[in-house]
Amino acid sequence: MILDISAVLLFGAASALAVKTKSAGGGAALVLFLFGFFVAGTGAYEPIHNLVQASADALSALGN
Repeated sequence: MILDISAVLLFGAASALAVKTKSAGGGAALVLFLFGFFVAGTGAYEPIHNLVQASADALSALGN
């Protein structure tokens, strides 16, 4: 079974959870940064998108 989730939806939910639980660590800061980045679609989109895509591909390859 293949599950396809939008990065904006994923990071939006993670951001809402981080704010709700009052997380103040580095992980929460990274989630909030990535959510803002994907929503804004700035000029740095391509390199950061490639990094996130490579990380997702590596994680999916671990399961095989």
